[in-house]
Amino acid sequence: MSKEELLVNRVNQSSLITLKLEDFYPGSEIVEFDLKDYLFHGLILKEMDFRKALKEHNWEAYQNCYLTVFCSTDAIIPTWAYMLVASHAGGFALDVVFGTKAEFLRSYFHQKIKQINPEDFRDAKLVIKGCSDKEVPASAYLDITQHLKKHASSIMFGEACSTVPVFKRKTEK
Repeated sequence: MSKEELLVNRVNQSSLITLKLEDFYPGSEIVEFDLKDYLFHGLILKEMDFRKALKEHNWEAYQNCYLTVFCSTDAIIPTWAYMLVASHAGGFALDVVFGTKAEFLRSYFHQKIKQINPEDFRDAKLVIKGCSDKEVPASAYLDITQHLKKHASSIMFGEACSTVPVFKRKTEK
């Protein structure tokens, strides 16, 4: 027997299912809109100045993007300010949401994971891929484990060739 015949890829022959959370990443750009840029002396939002600035703002720049709206300073922002941004951006952005990009991603991944049918993974041995080229929030790993642990026989983290056991269903005797 040659050396090539002795090498067997046991990972490819296993029943492991690899889930890549980066596959759930939004297909459109996520843009942050920070209200601090509209504060008078970095402290308050003057309604007339803010309305004028929003009217002159290039809202087309958010075409087919997710727009997150927040204020990165400790200023008190009146609720109507967020409403005004939404009223201007709504015709351009795919969605306008309160919070930062990181907060948006946590919510987005949570929703996507909840849409997974856990029955599709009944008695499966899952590997949740660890490395990603895209920004996957840590909360997504918590969410996927919580969502699938009642159905999967085991859940591991990492790569199929090197995993960290996370969950294994106890077998009844």
